[in-house]
Amino acid sequence: MISNKNYAIVFMLLLSGIILNSCQSSSNQSESQKLNAFLDRVFDRKVNTHPMFAAYLGIKRNYGDWDNISDSFAKANLEAEKSDVDSMKKNFDFNKLDDNTKLSWRLFEKNYKDDSESYVYRYYNYPVNQEDGLHTEVPTFLVNVHLITNLQDAKDYISRLNKVDHLFDQLIVKMKASEALKIIPPKFVYPKVITACRNIITGAPFGNVKDTINETALSKEVSSELKDKHLQVMLASPLMQDFDRKIEALSSLSSSTRDSLKNAASTALVTSVKPGYEKLIAYLTYLDAKADTVVGAWSWPNGDAYYQMALRHQTTTDMTPQQIYDFGLSEVARIQGEIHGIMKQVNFRNDNIQDFFAFVKDPENKRSFLPNTDAGRAEYLARATDYVARMKARLDEIFITKPKADIIVKAVEKFRESSAGSAFYEQPAIDGTRPGRYYVNLVDMTQSPLYQLEALSYHEGIPGHHMQISIAQELTGIAQFRKYGDYTAYVEGWGLYCERLPKEMGGFYSDPYSDFGRLSMELLRAARCVVDPGIHYKHWSRTRAINYFKQNTAEPPMECEHAIERYIIWPGQATAYKIGMAKILELREKAKKQLGNKFNIREFHDIVLTRGALPLDMLEENVNAWMKNKLEKS
Repeated sequence: MISNKNYAIVFMLLLSGIILNSCQSSSNQSESQKLNAFLDRVFDRKVNTHPMFAAYLGIKRNYGDWDNISDSFAKANLEAEKSDVDSMKKNFDFNKLDDNTKLSWRLFEKNYKDDSESYVYRYYNYPVNQEDGLHTEVPTFLVNVHLITNLQDAKDYISRLNKVDHLFDQLIVKMKASEALKIIPPKFVYPKVITACRNIITGAPFGNVKDTINETALSKEVSSELKDKHLQVMLASPLMQDFDRKIEALSSLSSSTRDSLKNAASTALVTSVKPGYEKLIAYLTYLDAKADTVVGAWSWPNGDAYYQMALRHQTTTDMTPQQIYDFGLSEVARIQGEIHGIMKQVNFRNDNIQDFFAFVKDPENKRSFLPNTDAGRAEYLARATDYVARMKARLDEIFITKPKADIIVKAVEKFRESSAGSAFYEQPAIDGTRPGRYYVNLVDMTQSPLYQLEALSYHEGIPGHHMQISIAQELTGIAQFRKYGDYTAYVEGWGLYCERLPKEMGGFYSDPYSDFGRLSMELLRAARCVVDPGIHYKHWSRTRAINYFKQNTAEPPMECEHAIERYIIWPGQATAYKIGMAKILELREKAKKQLGNKFNIREFHDIVLTRGALPLDMLEENVNAWMKNKLEKS
């Protein structure tokens, strides 16, 4: 029994505890809010000093400028990062932060550590290559990201055109620094990148339009004035076409203002864009004469150390090249075993997997490929759109949080389709002015097998990259920089996980050949874990890597070459997909085992998606904390 006096003492102690806890909670919240405000100021500075990044976010700041890619700017950025981390440690108390803000602290610190480590190797790359680089990013950015909604936007577009020459001067300086270290793109790169460059400066206003088209294709009844105008439209360069289209859509502008803007854009294309590309083409031609066929980071100065760093950053693990190689071999064998099951299901004539691969890859196989025509391309786009729509209709079954941003399926633009990847995703603008874009490359339909399209659509679209990236951008209550994290193992691991997820849901991959396509794409990612360290660590040649792909994957022959060439110019990146997927599946199975009937797939996906992109170790910590919390509440 407790006396009244004791009750009073107990009550006072409880009240003191409540007040103390309340004060501590207020203190925690205050410290977390202050740190988030500090981190947001740092992020805002990045937006202000990186106008291209700002535009990708849908923010019009310094809208007429390009990013500064000079070495001095990179050095200043790293120094600013160090100063910011030092300030964070000096002015904030980690122990007073809530759990989510502690995660922000750790990520901010890790990002600086990674950037500092990468800075040493800042010239260990190919700034212009067949996959990406400013030579294709500049026109793609202007066409897809630089919106023109008013007169000032149009002037800013022209301003950017006028600054291409200077931007490419900075680019060439960077490439020369890599060249000095004997780090230059291998021989296969140059025909593709030089062609891509020339595509941008072809057509009006770069040449005499009438000399490049058969005018008899136009009706003789068309007046000379209209004929000239029609010719200009037909043969305008990609950027001139884009600017004309955007200007014509501005009904608020007078015709004289439109003409003036078009003339200014035309002048900028001739006086800045053309010389910029011509200098770049000249330098690439010079490098082509020096290049050889040796490939792999091992051939660079201190290349083994660089490659180990690249793997750490890409996979966010400490796996060695040999461990990744062995993991890849094991997964290739497992997935090929599952493909043998598909072969039996479709009653294939024998059990030789190479014969089956040859059968499905045959360009004459109408089950595998659409016609290499405009109608075939339109059908491919329609099917991709349908896969995304069907999955979108069933998201509630497996997700709690869903993105507000819309997604469209789009063909890769003509000017870059010969060098772009087979499919990829581009994030939406945060203000809703630009949807997420799932791109498919339709340059050659014999390299776009239908059996892979369903899995491809789930990876790049829904529930893959669009879900993960859009949800991250739309998060609230966290530091801004976390909404745009880019840890490859997490981002691409999620995409690959989402190729498998619809199979588990039921109702998808109803065609066994489509299910084979899913497995063939997972096989591709497993084979990457073999060929990437094979090239960059074990000194494999390009030919050996291509032959491994041809013998062990279902990729079309040209895609095998394209894939290997991609892994050559991006050391380590391709290994992250399968490693990230494996970790997500491992965590899911761990949660199922520990939680039993308390496991909820929708909650699991929410934990994975609603913290932004994370290194795999921090993702595991979050899942473990979620499991612990659920078990404690039961």
